[in-house]
Amino acid sequence: MDKLLKQAGTISPLHVLAELGKPQRNCYALPGFDFSYGLYIHSTDGGVPEAIGHWNTIKPKIPSVQNMPRDFITMNRGALKAGCTTAHEFNLYYKAKDIRCKIKECSHFKRCPPKLPADFTYGSTARPSTPFYDLLQHKYKEMWMEQQRALTVIQRDEKKKSRICKIRDTRTSYLRKHPPPAKEESFWHLPRLEKVGPHLSTFPDQEARKKAFSASH
Repeated sequence: MDKLLKQAGTISPLHVLAELGKPQRNCYALPGFDFSYGLYIHSTDGGVPEAIGHWNTIKPKIPSVQNMPRDFITMNRGALKAGCTTAHEFNLYYKAKDIRCKIKECSHFKRCPPKLPADFTYGSTARPSTPFYDLLQHKYKEMWMEQQRALTVIQRDEKKKSRICKIRDTRTSYLRKHPPPAKEESFWHLPRLEKVGPHLSTFPDQEARKKAFSASH
């Protein structure tokens, strides 16, 4: 059967029997041992002979002119001195006098580097070692249990104190602490006689009457 399929040129992996101790074949013919897989790129720089025979140097780049940001502090100061008060006048002043920041002011290294000790170590500190001995002995569990016991003792003491302090006041104790205001005694008068004026006045005039009442008080 295999010979007939090979002669016909139509070999399917389903028709090929599995071989003992070998992976299943895909029935495709592979190239020889001298075949290189991958993409071959032809060299464009001349290879090793070109590198040995010539010394190519990198041409220096011309530094581009850096467009510095506006110095709004100096421009605002000048606008105030010129008498500008509104936003429109400030914008006109910015267009008339476009002042830019200096290179030294915009540089990231304005200040000198900080002075560090000679034995200063750069980088992050190392992580402390894991206490496996404490983990195996369940030390952290015991510490947590002790903290919980201490918290329960404190909560019980607070509850006892709150029960002792919370004594309800009776009517007598409340009246002792907050006595009611004393009532002023007022004699009873007939309502029809309250607005009746005096019919007899023994004082010569009103001023003498006032002086007598002030002296008695």
